[in-house]
Amino acid sequence: METLTAEIEELHASIAKGTEDITTLSEQVAELASAVAKATKLREAEKEKNAETVSDAQEAQTAVAQALTVLKEFYAKAAKATAFAQQEPPPVFSDEPYQGMGAESGGIVGMLEVIESDFARLQAETKAAEATAAKEYEQFMNDSEIDKTQKNSDITHKESKKQDEEHLLESKKVDLEGTQKELTAALRYFDKLKPSCVDSGVSYADRVARREAEIDSLKEALKILNGEDLA
Repeated sequence: METLTAEIEELHASIAKGTEDITTLSEQVAELASAVAKATKLREAEKEKNAETVSDAQEAQTAVAQALTVLKEFYAKAAKATAFAQQEPPPVFSDEPYQGMGAESGGIVGMLEVIESDFARLQAETKAAEATAAKEYEQFMNDSEIDKTQKNSDITHKESKKQDEEHLLESKKVDLEGTQKELTAALRYFDKLKPSCVDSGVSYADRVARREAEIDSLKEALKILNGEDLA
């Protein structure tokens, strides 16, 4: 009885712990799924924004390059036309060589070249940031999948163990009930045998009567073990 009771208590504790572990793991799997969904949403938005930035930077570079081509051609033609139309510099500029429109063209062209370089750097940096973000997202997804697989495996294992323990618990309860009946019958039989073992100087008739009583007790104990109702 004591052994069965201890085993039943241990099974109750183990089942309770298993239930708690399954609940915790299930919550962690749900939290992981939520984190994956959130990360995916952010990644898609970030990817779209980076793609838009790269596209805008490329278009800007194309536009600036076209503007540079037009300006360089314009200033080249203007300088050439001025040189032909004015073989000698005006007297006011006679002390210095004539520069035509070189200074003006250099300032505007230089500024546009800086702008073009800025857009090129923006494009390169955005592509690099996109590649890093994509790699980090992929690593996060791989780690999350491994973690989810492990947790689901643990849940399956713990649920299987819990079911086995629940079946074993029911079996132990049945054993305990049967053992309790056996103990009750044994104690009752012991109580009826005790007088014949302790008393002395009993007559033959009394011994016969007690033997019959013992037989009745045995029959009663048998009925108890068989689960029959006692009349």
